[in-house]
Amino acid sequence: MTEAEASDGIPPWQAFMIPVLQVLSDGRTWARRDLIDAALDVAKITPEQRKVLLGAGDSKAVNRVGWAMSDLFKATAVEKPARATYVMTDVGRGLLKNKPGGISQSDLFEISAYADYERAKRTKASSSAKPPRAADAGELSPLEQIETGVDRIEAEVAESLLSRLRNSSPDFFEEAVVKVLLAMGYGGAEQRGRRIGGTGDGGVDGVIDQDALGLDRIYVQAKRYAAGSNVGVETINAFVGALHGFGAAKGVFITSSAFTASAESYAQSIPTRVILIDGVRLVSLMIKYRVGVQARQSYDVVEIDEDFFE
Repeated sequence: MTEAEASDGIPPWQAFMIPVLQVLSDGRTWARRDLIDAALDVAKITPEQRKVLLGAGDSKAVNRVGWAMSDLFKATAVEKPARATYVMTDVGRGLLKNKPGGISQSDLFEISAYADYERAKRTKASSSAKPPRAADAGELSPLEQIETGVDRIEAEVAESLLSRLRNSSPDFFEEAVVKVLLAMGYGGAEQRGRRIGGTGDGGVDGVIDQDALGLDRIYVQAKRYAAGSNVGVETINAFVGALHGFGAAKGVFITSSAFTASAESYAQSIPTRVILIDGVRLVSLMIKYRVGVQARQSYDVVEIDEDFFE
């Protein structure tokens, strides 16, 4: 199993070219949606795998079939006799006959139409239209490559964020966690939340009013700990006691480190509702809700608007 298949078992996009051609081998004209569903059936993609989504909300399996169909079209292995319909050509029948075990992108480069198309996209320095090495060709669709690149950037930013939080002052960390919860929508449009940490704080570091009068409140505990200094049961129990002192039944405990397994089990077993957020999840929320980070660059990914051509 390849790295691309390791987590969900969905084959790379190249692996869907044979199933697409097998469906079209009956000589019929297939509608795009029906062809995709049939190709997924031939490839034995399970209902659970079909529910796996990309970051953009599209089905990963459907996306990969779509790219397989796109490259087969560039190679003139399939044609579109009408909008969103497909038939197989002689080129496609030749591929299916000669490459029954699977079609690679390198195989497509042996077809002049595909090589010419790819050549037009390349710069002069790389316009020889030679097949890319397997490592360069990759097993991800273009959209997945973009999302993978974004994930790598965010992973690096998350690591840097966590390091800075752990090296910040306790006061700064308390302010930061309150800002994260406000950015998530707690506290309403009026941003009804504040840090109350310090002497006489009653065992909590922040409070967020869920309504304008403060009748419903969320209490926050923030612990800026180094990596490896995990929060244990005793600390969670102390926070629960502080919540009871405020007459509260729910709170959020946030740390820059992590929680012990016993602390997580304890938090789930008590009547008081205590949400635990460790350092990894904290920086993930900071990136998602743009706290302590800013968008450097944005890109639009376009696709054909099928409704336009109806």
